[in-house]
Amino acid sequence: MDLLKRSTYFYNLPEELIAQTPSPIRDQSRLLCLDKSSGLTEHKTFCDIIDYLNDGDCLVINDTKVIPARLFGKAEGREGEIETVLLSREENSVGEVWKCLTRPGKKTKIGQRIIYSDELSGVVTDILEGGIRVIKFEYEGVFAEILDRIGLMPLPPYITKKLEDKARYQTVYAKTDGSAAAPTAGLHFTPELLKKAEEKGVTIVRVLLHVGLGTFRPVKEDDLTNHIMHSEFIHVTQEAADKINEIHSKGGRIIAVGTTSVRTLESVTDENGIVHAFEGETSIFLYPGVKFKCVDAVITNFHLPESTLIMLVCAFAGYDNTMRAYNEAVANKYRFFSFGDAMFIH
Repeated sequence: MDLLKRSTYFYNLPEELIAQTPSPIRDQSRLLCLDKSSGLTEHKTFCDIIDYLNDGDCLVINDTKVIPARLFGKAEGREGEIETVLLSREENSVGEVWKCLTRPGKKTKIGQRIIYSDELSGVVTDILEGGIRVIKFEYEGVFAEILDRIGLMPLPPYITKKLEDKARYQTVYAKTDGSAAAPTAGLHFTPELLKKAEEKGVTIVRVLLHVGLGTFRPVKEDDLTNHIMHSEFIHVTQEAADKINEIHSKGGRIIAVGTTSVRTLESVTDENGIVHAFEGETSIFLYPGVKFKCVDAVITNFHLPESTLIMLVCAFAGYDNTMRAYNEAVANKYRFFSFGDAMFIH
C-alpha cells in the first residue's frame, strides 16, 4: 500500500449519499465514533458527543464566518451574466479590493466594469496566476450589508440544491467575516450543546482559519509530495495559545472541531508540543507519515475521495481505520460531505 499515492485514498461513494441539504436539526445528524487505538466504531447521534467529552478537555472551534461571496452581475457594454466569487480581501488596499473568481473569464479583462446592483459595481484591476481577478468594488453604504442583501452563499460544487436558509451554512459561533466556505464539522453544534460541554468542565477555545475555495481543489499529482497546498489565513491569539498549553500540561485532551482547527493548531505548534500565538498564512499539508504535535481528538465530517482532507484524517486515525470506517459509513447510508453526518476520532 503506497500511502504517498493519490489513488490510495479513493473509495466508492453512491451519489445519493452526498447530502444536498442540512439536517433539519443541527445536533440530530448521525455520529460515527472511531477509536483510533482499537479501530472499533460506534454509531450515535451527534448530541451524544457530550458523553465522549471529559472534564478538563479543551474543545477548539474555528469561529470564521462565511460571507455571502457569490455575486451575479452584468459586464458593462457586453451581453450576458458574470458570476463573481470573492476569495480574499487585499488587506493593505484602500477600499474594498478583493481577489475573485469570475465566470466566464473571457468577459472580465482588465478595466472591465461589472454592475451587480444599483448600489454595487466593480472594476477588474489585475489578472493573477490561475485566472484570479483583482476587483475594486464601488458602492454606496456598508459593503458587508450589501453582500448580505444581494450575495449568495458559495456552496461547494457537489451541492446542487438551493440553500433556503443562509444561516444553515454558518456555525452558531461564527464571528469573524472572511471564509468562502464553512468549517462544516462545526455546523452540528447548537448553543445548548456547547453550554452542556462547558457545564461538564470542557473549556472552549476559539481560533481562526478563513476557509478558501482551495479547500475543494482536487489533488492532481499522483505523488502527494508534489502537491502544492493552497494557503489560508489563520490567527491564534496569545490567550488561546496559553489556555491550550495550560490544558495540555494538565493532561486534558485537545479536541479539534474540524480539519480547519486541526490545520490551524498543527501550524502553530512547535516540536515540543507548545502552541504559539500567530497571525498569517498557513499552507500545511497533513498526510500519513506526518506527526501530530497538538491534537488529541478530532470531530469532522466525511470527506471527498482523494482529497487532502481524507488524507489528513488517514494521517490522524490511521489509513486502515479510516477506510474501514468510511466503508462502514457507506454501508450504513450515512450522509456525506458539507451537509452530511460527522465522525468523532479519539
